[in-house]
Amino acid sequence: MINGERGLRMFVMKQSGANTIQVARDARQQIELLKQDLPPDIKLELIMDTSDFIKGSINNLSQTLLWALLFVVLVVLFFLGRWRATLIVVITIPISLIVSFVYLYITGNSINVISLTSLSIAIGMVVDDAIVVLENITKHIERGSSPREAAIYATNEVWLAVIVTTLVVVAVFFPLTLIGGMTGVLFNQLGWIVTITVTTSTIAALSLTPTLASRLLVMRVKKEKPKRWSYQKTIEPLFKEFEKSYGNTLNWAINHKLIVVLLAAVIFGSSIYLIRFVGTDFMPESDQSRITASIELQTGTRVEETSKVARKFEKIIMDKFPEVQVMAVSSGSDDEGSMFSVFSTPGSNIINIMMRLHAVDERERSVWELADRLREEVVQFPEVITANFDMGGAGMAGTSNTVDVEIYGYDFDITNTLAEQIYERISKIDGASDVMISRKKDKPELQVVLDKEKMSRHGLNTAMVSNMIRNRMSGMVASRFKEEGDEYEIRIRLAEEYRNSISHLEELTLLNPMGNKIKLKEIGKIEEYWGPPAIQHKRKERVVTVSAKPNNTSLGELATAISQSIADVEVHPDVAIVMAGAYKEQQESFADLALLMLISLILVFIVMASQFESFTMPFVIMFSIPFAFTGVILALLITGTTLSVVAALGAVLLIGIVVKNGIVLIDFTNLMRDRDMALNEAILAAGQSRLRPVLMTAFTTILGMLPLALSTGEGSEIWSPMGITVIGGLVFSTIVTMVLVPVMYGIFARRGERDRLQKLRKNFDFLD
Repeated sequence: MINGERGLRMFVMKQSGANTIQVARDARQQIELLKQDLPPDIKLELIMDTSDFIKGSINNLSQTLLWALLFVVLVVLFFLGRWRATLIVVITIPISLIVSFVYLYITGNSINVISLTSLSIAIGMVVDDAIVVLENITKHIERGSSPREAAIYATNEVWLAVIVTTLVVVAVFFPLTLIGGMTGVLFNQLGWIVTITVTTSTIAALSLTPTLASRLLVMRVKKEKPKRWSYQKTIEPLFKEFEKSYGNTLNWAINHKLIVVLLAAVIFGSSIYLIRFVGTDFMPESDQSRITASIELQTGTRVEETSKVARKFEKIIMDKFPEVQVMAVSSGSDDEGSMFSVFSTPGSNIINIMMRLHAVDERERSVWELADRLREEVVQFPEVITANFDMGGAGMAGTSNTVDVEIYGYDFDITNTLAEQIYERISKIDGASDVMISRKKDKPELQVVLDKEKMSRHGLNTAMVSNMIRNRMSGMVASRFKEEGDEYEIRIRLAEEYRNSISHLEELTLLNPMGNKIKLKEIGKIEEYWGPPAIQHKRKERVVTVSAKPNNTSLGELATAISQSIADVEVHPDVAIVMAGAYKEQQESFADLALLMLISLILVFIVMASQFESFTMPFVIMFSIPFAFTGVILALLITGTTLSVVAALGAVLLIGIVVKNGIVLIDFTNLMRDRDMALNEAILAAGQSRLRPVLMTAFTTILGMLPLALSTGEGSEIWSPMGITVIGGLVFSTIVTMVLVPVMYGIFARRGERDRLQKLRKNFDFLD
C-alpha cells in the first residue's frame, strides 16, 4: 500500500562507481516521460531518493563555504584596515581553490561532502601565510620604508616561518592520504585537498603577495586631524591598547614562570579528568528525512492477520505523523524472495514500512524524535514481537549505528539460549533501543522421511518422489496463456483443503514408472520439525548477533553498559562472544587516528627541528598542542557533542594548525635575539610585534570554521563536530601560545644554543 492505496514499487539502483545524483536525475527524467502516457487512474509517486540528501548536504556546505569566505575577508579588513591589503590577501583564496578543483578534475573525483568540507577547513588557512607576509610588509611601510623595499625586507624576515608552518600543516594532513581502514577511505580526499591548497597558498604568499604589495600598497599620509570615524581614530587605538595590555601580561608571566607553569599543569590535568564525561560515537547520525520500519509479528501469523495490523499502524501514522510525506507499506511478503528482499526482511509475519519525510527545515521534529514516538505506538500492539527503525544509516560510513554482540557456535540450541539471555539483559538497559536477534525464531516445518528400501520396491527414487510432492503442493506449470502480448503461467495443484493437514499429505497418491498408484504413507512418514529460517556464517563459523541502537546516549556508553551487563553470563566452552558492529569500527578508527596522531607529532617535530636546527625550539612550540586538546574537551562538553571519528580527526588536525602561531612567534623571537636583544626584551618585543598576525591567522581559521560548526541544514550533523573541535582547540591554544610558549622559551633558552653563541661572540670580542 502506498499512501493508503494499492500500489507497485519499483527500485532503481546505480552501478558501482556511477554518480548517484546523475543516475537519480536521469531516472526522474524518464519518470516524467512515462507520466505523459499513463492512464489517468495511475499515478507515479517517489517514495525514496537518496540523492536528495546528497544534494541538500552539498548545497548546505556550499553556503557554509561562502559564509566562511565572507568572514575571512571581514577579519582581514578589520585587522589591517586597508582595502588594498585585504584585496591582496583575499586573492590567494580563489587561486588556492582553483588549484584544488584542478586536482579533483585530474583525479576524476567529484564535488562531494568530503571535498567541500576540506575546502571549508582550508579556506581559513590559505590566507594565513599571506597575512603573516603582508602584515610584516605593512609594518615596514608604516616605519617609513617604500612599498618595494618593505616587500623585499619584510618577506625575507618571515619566509622561513611561513615555509615551516606550511610544512607542519602538510606533515599532519598528508598522512591522511596513506592511512588505511575506514578512516583512510573517508578522509583520503581531505588530506590531498588541504595539502595541495595550503602548499599553493604558501607559494602565492611568498611570490604573488610581495609583488602585489609593492605595486598596490602606498604610504599613509598622516593627517593632522583624522576623521572622527576613521580607522586610525577608532580601531587602531584599540589594537594599541590591547598590545599594551598583552605586553604587561606577558611581562608578568615571564617574571612569574613557576606560577604560570603550575597553573597550566592544573588546567591540563583538569581537562584530562573531564574527558570521562564526553561520550563517544562512530559516525554522527544525520537526519536524512526518511525512516524505514521492520515490524515482526508472531511466527506463523497468517498473511491476512498481518495485513490487518499493517492497516491499523498505517492509519496511526497518517493521523498522528504529519511529517510523513509519502509512505509505502508491505505486509506478509512470501519467503520465496523478491527484489524487495534486498531492502527488507520478507515473511508472512513481517510488516515493512518506508516513510519519506518533509525536508528538515519544513518540520519541527527530527527523525530520532519521530522514531521514538513510533516506538511508543508499536508498544500498544500486543501482536508485535520486535520492531526495528532505521533512520538512514550512520552518516558517511553508511553502516548502522549499533552495538553488536556476536555469538559464535555450532549448536543451535546453545547459541539460541545464550542469545535470548543476552537479549533480555540488553533490553533492560536504559538507552538501548531496537534490540534485535539476527537469527529469527525457528519456523515449523514438515519433513517427509522416505524409506529407501520401500521406494526401491516400487521403482521410485528420492528425486521422483520430491518432484511429485512439489507439483501437488506448489503446483506444476502445465501451459501458458497469452493475451495481448502478455503471457501468464497456468499452474495446476491440489485444492487447499487437500493439502492443509498431515493426514491429507499422507494420502497423496504417487505414480511409479509402471503406472501403479502408491500412497505417500506407504513409502515414508511425515514428521513435524522446527528449523531456523536462515543460518548466518562469519569467518566460516555459525554466528547469531544480538544488536542494539543507542537512544539518548552515546555509542561508547551503550557498549560499556552492555559489556558490564553480559560480563557474568555463563558461556559454553564451544561458544565465543565478541563485541562488534559500529562500536568495533569505532575502536578500529580511533586506533587509526591514534597512529595518525603519533605520526603527525613525529613529523611536526622533525620539520621544526630541521628548520630551527634545534631540538629545544620544537619542544617549546609543541607545548601548545596539549592545550588544544583541552579546548576540544571543553568545546565538546559545552555543546553536548560526542567524540566521534569526525570530531577526533578534527582534534588530530589541530596539531598542524595550532603550532603555526607558535612558529611565527618563536621565529621572530630568535630574530630579535640575533639583533642582540636581551632574552626578556626579545620575548616581549616579539610577542607584541606578532600579536596582530597571530590573532589574524587564528580568527580567520576560527571564523572560517564557524559556519561549519553552526550549520543546521541537511548533513550538518556529519561535519559540525569537526568545526566544534577545531574552534574549541584553536581558541584555547591561541591563548596558551601567547603566554605559555614565551614563558617556556624563557625557561629553556637560558641554557640554549643562543646563549652559547652569545658567549662565543664575547670571547671573540675579548680576543680582538
